[in-house]
Amino acid sequence: MVWAGFVHSPDLDITFVGIRGNGSYCNGKKLMVNRTNLLSEAVVGTGFPHDKSHLKTALSRVNLLATHCRDIRRFAAPTLDICYVASRMLDAHTESLFPWDVAAAGLVAREAGARIGHAGRDLGSIPVELYWEEIVCATPGVFEDLHALLQNN
Repeated sequence: MVWAGFVHSPDLDITFVGIRGNGSYCNGKKLMVNRTNLLSEAVVGTGFPHDKSHLKTALSRVNLLATHCRDIRRFAAPTLDICYVASRMLDAHTESLFPWDVAAAGLVAREAGARIGHAGRDLGSIPVELYWEEIVCATPGVFEDLHALLQNN
């Protein structure tokens, strides 16, 4: 179980902190996710794999997002993109990542009110907080629709 998470961007001079049961913060300011309720109005972040053998899957995901969401963004590192869901800069973020991308940033997002799940295969014995494949992090109002969209395609 992840109890505390810390994501720092020295170039942007921002620090995100999440503490289980005590909320999440950016440079000391309390965070809360957007109240977006329609997937068609959601701005969604995503990324592209370093391993180009997985590029076809990522491009398919981008096509789905482009046709079902308001817009797509790729700001920075995926950890920041997940934290941007917590800070209202994005309504959702989805891509396959690594456990170190998901653990701290995921806690920051959850503590700000985001829901996190996975559109990929069964988690098996991996804790949901550390599972990295096809992560879906979104505001509660768009989570179900985004999750279903990605899971069914």
